[in-house]
Amino acid sequence: MTEPPVERRKHPRYPFQSDVEVQWGFEVLGALITDISAGGMFIATNNPLWVGATFTARLLLGEPMNIHCVVRRVLPGKGMGVLFTDLDDATKKRLQDLVKMVSE
Repeated sequence: MTEPPVERRKHPRYPFQSDVEVQWGFEVLGALITDISAGGMFIATNNPLWVGATFTARLLLGEPMNIHCVVRRVLPGKGMGVLFTDLDDATKKRLQDLVKMVSE
């Protein structure tokens, strides 16, 4: 019998769907967030970036929110798991409020 995989995430993730724009260089790609945590999110896209790529995610809810991200995991043809980076205090607070809302 095999052991279940060890959970390496620092923050629990929650199902969440929202449109997002991936702003990478001069490109803007439309995609969909499928889950979110206090530390990152999964972005569903047929054309994910590569592990280590950095970009700005623009969450399109209410007042749009720009979040700097780095790709940590890629599922080819499905999407990418990203980590939030360089969050200013206002963005960090908005994300915490969003995660709290979707976790209830």
